[in-house]
Amino acid sequence: MRILKRKRALNPAEILVFGFGGMILIGAVLLTLPAASATGESIGFLSALFSSTSAVCVTGLSVVELGASLSLFGQLVMLVLIQLGGIGFMTATSMVYMLIGRRITLKDRIVIKDSLNETNLQGVVRMTRNVLIVTAVAEAAGILLLSIRFVPEYGVLRGLYYSVFHSISSFCNAGFDVFGLGTSLIPYAYDPLVTITVMALITVGGLGFFVVVELYRKALLGRKYHLKLHTKIVLITSGILIVAGFLFFLVAEWNNPKTLGAEGLSVGDKVLGAMFQSVTPRTAGYATIPQGDLMPASKIATTALMFIGASPSGTGGGIKTTTALMLLFFVVTVVTGKKDTVVMERRMNKDVMMRAITIATLAFVFVGFITMLLCIIEQHHIAASDLLFETVSAFGTVGLSTGITYTLSPLSQILIMLTMFAGRVGVFTMSLAVAKRMRKQDTSNIRYPEDRVMIG
Repeated sequence: MRILKRKRALNPAEILVFGFGGMILIGAVLLTLPAASATGESIGFLSALFSSTSAVCVTGLSVVELGASLSLFGQLVMLVLIQLGGIGFMTATSMVYMLIGRRITLKDRIVIKDSLNETNLQGVVRMTRNVLIVTAVAEAAGILLLSIRFVPEYGVLRGLYYSVFHSISSFCNAGFDVFGLGTSLIPYAYDPLVTITVMALITVGGLGFFVVVELYRKALLGRKYHLKLHTKIVLITSGILIVAGFLFFLVAEWNNPKTLGAEGLSVGDKVLGAMFQSVTPRTAGYATIPQGDLMPASKIATTALMFIGASPSGTGGGIKTTTALMLLFFVVTVVTGKKDTVVMERRMNKDVMMRAITIATLAFVFVGFITMLLCIIEQHHIAASDLLFETVSAFGTVGLSTGITYTLSPLSQILIMLTMFAGRVGVFTMSLAVAKRMRKQDTSNIRYPEDRVMIG
């Protein structure tokens, strides 16, 4: 008599992959409904799937103009998807568990730990509560500030709706707008209230929930509370990237007549524009200057910032600020001939360093492969530099575009969707899910003879 084998349970990586995938499919079905369209006719499954993927992956790339193509129902579906995508699949699931009084199991805690990039199980449920609190407070503050501008301009109901939508979209680093003009935040490019509020929301969401909670405790307890190394690294790296990007864009675009060098702009306007351009590539997606009009050097700098992205446990994508810094310190360690990688008088765990190297390598290979495929498909009418920009924007869940998203062929749109998904879930997590599913037996205890090859 044959004994039927039980199907292997999903591992945490697979749960995250299928969880985000499930949200995307549900969103796509809802957006396909005629009720979601402004014209009463379905926008088509591919456009709906692209929009849903971009919303859940908090990217901001779109093949339809939300404010013009979607009805209020369709826009609200997008808003819910953005919110769920921003806080994460497992955080949203945990919130439901808390509301209905269901116990969060050990397996649930493991998945939550992985989704928030935590290193241990201790306090993951408390961290989930903190994520919800930080999200509510930050978005409420954004709604209040944006309503000061939007309510007088658009009226109470529409002004409040615009404030809610753009506050959530900003904090979740999604970059969607519903003005229906196809110009993102360019009409408010030099409005300090709107741009500074959006920048603040982007920054808080991109720092990571763990860092925000740490800063709150520090402010509450003062000298009695010492920030953890992770928080210090995130703050220093983020600060350097923002300041360096600001100075670079200010110099590179100062005399560009299509961006910061436009006639009539004051020094203050140029400073505000350069600062926003430095902040938004960190997975935000809003634009106050046309990305297609940037100087070539500025496009390269923007691409680099998008590839790095936000920080762990935040609402953004990319390889993460901490990964980039670990790689830098690892290179310094190798070049100087030191045995250990030391950051702020702390020796880095070798597993952490190997994970950083793996994430960066997988990301580089994945982005390069997708860009190559896009170049083959779109070689006759889109420049390779614009396709690279679009691919990195999708992988970093940024949403900035040089204006080619609408012109992509259906096959290219599918590749961009896959890239957005990999960027949000994590290319490392996706690889882990596939590798564990394909592995037939455990060979971790087998050690082979050591050998050497020539390097460099």
